[in-house]
Amino acid sequence: MTNMGFVRVASVSPKIKVANTQYNVDQILRYIGQAADEKIKAGFVLFPELCVTGYTCADLFYQPHLYEENLKGLERIVKASKGLSLVIIVGFYYRVYGNLYNCAALIQNGRIRGIVPKMFIPDYKEFYEARWFAPGSQIVKDLKSVRIFEEEVPFGNLIFRDEKAGFGVGIEICEDLWMPVTPGTHLALNGADIIFNASASNETVGKSQYRKSLVLSESAKNNCGYVYASAGVNESTTDLVFSGHTMIAENGTMVAEGDRFQREGNMLTGDLDFQRIHFERSHGQTFSNSAAAYADRNAYVTVELEPVQLVEPGMQIRRTYEKNPFVPSDPAVVHESCREIFNIQTAGLAKRMEHSHAKKSVVGISGGLDSTLALLVTAKTHRLLGRPASDIVAVTMPGFGTTGKTYNNALTIMKLLGAEVREIPIGEAVLKHFEDIGQDKEVHDLTYENCQARERTQILMDIANKEGGLVVGTGDLSELALGWCTYNGDHMSMYGVNAGIPKTLVRFVVQWVMENLLSGDSEDRAFSRDNPLLKKTLQDILDTPISPELLPPDENGNIAQKTEDSVGPYILHDFFIFYTLRHGMPPEKLLYVAKQAFADEYDEEFIKKWLITFYRRFFGQQFKRSCVPDGPKVGSVSLSPRGDWRMPSDADAAMWLAELE
Repeated sequence: MTNMGFVRVASVSPKIKVANTQYNVDQILRYIGQAADEKIKAGFVLFPELCVTGYTCADLFYQPHLYEENLKGLERIVKASKGLSLVIIVGFYYRVYGNLYNCAALIQNGRIRGIVPKMFIPDYKEFYEARWFAPGSQIVKDLKSVRIFEEEVPFGNLIFRDEKAGFGVGIEICEDLWMPVTPGTHLALNGADIIFNASASNETVGKSQYRKSLVLSESAKNNCGYVYASAGVNESTTDLVFSGHTMIAENGTMVAEGDRFQREGNMLTGDLDFQRIHFERSHGQTFSNSAAAYADRNAYVTVELEPVQLVEPGMQIRRTYEKNPFVPSDPAVVHESCREIFNIQTAGLAKRMEHSHAKKSVVGISGGLDSTLALLVTAKTHRLLGRPASDIVAVTMPGFGTTGKTYNNALTIMKLLGAEVREIPIGEAVLKHFEDIGQDKEVHDLTYENCQARERTQILMDIANKEGGLVVGTGDLSELALGWCTYNGDHMSMYGVNAGIPKTLVRFVVQWVMENLLSGDSEDRAFSRDNPLLKKTLQDILDTPISPELLPPDENGNIAQKTEDSVGPYILHDFFIFYTLRHGMPPEKLLYVAKQAFADEYDEEFIKKWLITFYRRFFGQQFKRSCVPDGPKVGSVSLSPRGDWRMPSDADAAMWLAELE
């Protein structure tokens, strides 16, 4: 795969001297050399507005000498770009019909490919830019090109496209971003996947955070990449101070942000995923509907670029891919997310119980992580509805693989939460069933395992019928993705409270309960009969290997059947699930990204082995997902056949596997 959909961008705030174009261009050329160097190999490099002269030249902009030197400086940059695959976006000013315009030039391989004027000129508070420059918003309606350096160059509303790679870019300048309806929005609706903003935004208390929020919002609502470069501390400080704020964002996420107030200038680099941008835009109809309503194709000129340097296989990706994308890296955000998830689960179950007039909740408890979370959610739901915990029928059903540790933990949490405890061993019933269907009890195959799972589900369903109750499902999102459940066994329930939560996130929600409902300042002292003991037991469950416990324990009575030995590490599978479903990442690209994310843990062969397993199981097990019970969506990824994921049960994984094999 030569085109993985990544393009490397550089955002530069160079050291400058106000009105010294020779010095400024020297600095610009130095950074161009760094961006084009083999160590970086950027596709685009962005400089601030008016950086050839400096933004704060004030009435010097009127001086013919500065204007001419500004053009000479721009010409030096154009000539220096000859032979480079790097695309350069640089701020300068230009006279058109007697008016001066604050502009950005896009330069590639010795030519100016287009010039974009600043559409909206600030003229308030500390800004009086209208003293020197005319707004571009009017002239672009009539003027489509200008003559510069003896060449006719596109001017105005421009979309620059690399047709070979399949993406487009647009340019806006500083104040344009702060408008109610931005030029960037129109650029995005007309085909720009990445917006570059050449800026000079001064600093006041709190302004950098607001500016950052604008960049993130612009990239989110327009489903685009957004690259921002602002003038730095070497601008005139007569009345204002500039910080050299540099940012690279994508779809509402900050890919990279530079340090501000750097006296020697700075260059920020990051990789934007234009394939993901395309996926986000086509995934729903919102963007295309908006484009159909508001895009004005006739008002924009498309300028074709030569092939842009892309991130090639073997290059280290300059962006972070979290190993656990379902879990935020900020502990404070994790706390808030888990609180929200727990509230969504309890609200969903509460509504279903009310609507179905369920008298009781029925939960099968194995002593494992998923059923533990389901029981905690059920306990909270009963308190929310003002129902006694004793209306929870908690059933433990020891079988051939149940170990003493999980059995005791199951009993402990059921008792501490005040549920009605029922213990129903399934051994004899399953052996009788084996006899009925001719299954050899010594043959530990799938039939041996699934008979136990279905027996347990039958018990839960029948208890629910007898008690007028509702069976609360325990299976999680990761199990649904892999089909790691017995069809019409643990696959089935009357409401699946964990259906939207991946395995790696389940433990964080349980930990949140431990740290916020069972201890700490927000402890709910009435949550259980003994919060410290319940917290200790939950920690023991967190430390227990994940297992369905359907095969006999080893000779020491320990769990012999470990799920991750069979299907692979859940942290890998959750990574695969997130980037396949949320980003639409193709197999070779997903392997490439996973190799870098897990470089300190797993080698390529190991990752590839389980990625192949993921695709085989994901495609082969869709029939289970096509008829899953109702359950609440809690995050951006869901496998509900009624909501986010509609996939034919007969889809063939061959092309996905072929790309890996």
